[in-house]
Amino acid sequence: MKLLRFGTPGQEKPGILDSQGKVRDLSALVSDVAGDVLSDEGLQKLRDVDLSILPEVAADVRLGPCVGQVGKFICIGLNYSDHAAETGAEVPPEPVIFNKWTSAICGPNDNVEIPRGSKKTDWEVELGVIIGKGGRYIDEAEAMSHVAGFCVVNDVSEREFQLERSGTWDKGKGCDTFGPLGPWLVTRDEIADPHQLGMWLEVDGQRYQDGNTRTMVYQVPFLISYLSRFMSLQPGDVISTGTPPGVGMGQKPAVYLRDGQQMRLGIEGLGEQQQRVVQA
Repeated sequence: MKLLRFGTPGQEKPGILDSQGKVRDLSALVSDVAGDVLSDEGLQKLRDVDLSILPEVAADVRLGPCVGQVGKFICIGLNYSDHAAETGAEVPPEPVIFNKWTSAICGPNDNVEIPRGSKKTDWEVELGVIIGKGGRYIDEAEAMSHVAGFCVVNDVSEREFQLERSGTWDKGKGCDTFGPLGPWLVTRDEIADPHQLGMWLEVDGQRYQDGNTRTMVYQVPFLISYLSRFMSLQPGDVISTGTPPGVGMGQKPAVYLRDGQQMRLGIEGLGEQQQRVVQA
């Protein structure tokens, strides 16, 4: 299934994509794509619904972030061997963990704002993992049963804030609009192997990132198990698993986003995003 949320910001309704690619309104059945809806039982109830009887939504409706009520937005740094190489960093001996604030979350096609004072706003296409069943100390062999599905994430980053302004990475990662999610939450049964997915990102039509999740250092089951040692994972938590090479910081010379540019990005089987860059 491809679940989504549609409507005006802050008032999104739950929806689902039918076999003809039309958005259908789920709000008569569930209040949001969140919480218990993301459990195996909740998802199975939606699979059993005859989508043809649900109201059809206008094709030009705004898509919101594909999951609601996100409690934690957890990110993994330097998790692609080829991306670590382009930044001159060593592959870390354990996963690098940082956070994006939930206020960074926006729709997949919403504008991305360059923060005031920014000199180095950058892009990162990433595979997002959405937790469906919570837990602590999750065994790696059982980890995938805790996944509701996957989505595209653009881990927008301000490199000066992140790397040159003292402290942790978080201040350069969590600015408003720095976390587009979607267009869809694609349930895990539709993705045969999350570690064999092509992924790409373009700015103004120029392809900068053209990678594959196969070069991920720490794979999804390990990441879920590892993170659950340090925090409980809860339904609706989002894990952004790292980016392949081709970020602006890695260009020679470095290239950063400017007001008026257009980003377009996608992951095989998970859909595409498109954002206009604007000055905050």
